[in-house]
Amino acid sequence: MWKAALPLALLFLLWQTASGMGIWSQYVLPSPERVFRAFVTMIQNGSLFGHVTVSLLRVFTGFFIAFVLALLLGVLAGVYPATTPYYNHLVEFMRNVPPLSLIALLILWFGIGETSKTIIIVLASFFPMFLNIKKGLVACDVKLLEVGFSLGFSKMKAFFKIMLPNALPDILVGMRVGLGYSWRAIIGAEMIAASSGLGYMILDAQQMSRSDKVIVGIFVIGIVGYLCDRLLSLAIRSILHGGVDDSWS
Repeated sequence: MWKAALPLALLFLLWQTASGMGIWSQYVLPSPERVFRAFVTMIQNGSLFGHVTVSLLRVFTGFFIAFVLALLLGVLAGVYPATTPYYNHLVEFMRNVPPLSLIALLILWFGIGETSKTIIIVLASFFPMFLNIKKGLVACDVKLLEVGFSLGFSKMKAFFKIMLPNALPDILVGMRVGLGYSWRAIIGAEMIAASSGLGYMILDAQQMSRSDKVIVGIFVIGIVGYLCDRLLSLAIRSILHGGVDDSWS
């Protein structure tokens, strides 16, 4: 535990020292006390919880849609690889396009409502989940499938009894990576086109010259993202019974 706390303590000490020595003005680098007061005030007036709730709702909505789409296309690619040439080039093209580069076009098409931000999250999280699902299914041992068919398994039964369990670790890894991508994408989207959420809160604080609130927002983004990742990793450990411990340190 102390190994994790040590770098945080050193960072806080450097921050406190720099602030106390007046190396930078309070406008550029507010003191830890000032940031903590801003944090307490935002909790008391409920604004912080409101922004966190909005961002989380957007992330989980887009993440769920992306997972369903990635699962459908991943199963298609893994079970029927002959179909890959029909969509592989389009998938690779979109995978290399940063989702935030599409925000201007999405605003023109859908406005600054929830649709444009949901699409950004879907585009950000879809590809790591799709690639991991496809990898897990394609990597299934052919000998296991041959044994299944020799026992009279249909293709459907072989998929659910052999291929899907074999691919489960890769699927869950893809979900963890996709969730992280979702969280980063929504913050960027909210800073460009939103009237609520953590990204909007940071941008609004910057425009109001409230660097203390900006730092509060940065800390909250990191903490909430970390907690979401840990909860998902605990769920994965439970599902896989600790079978991929090294991947979830």
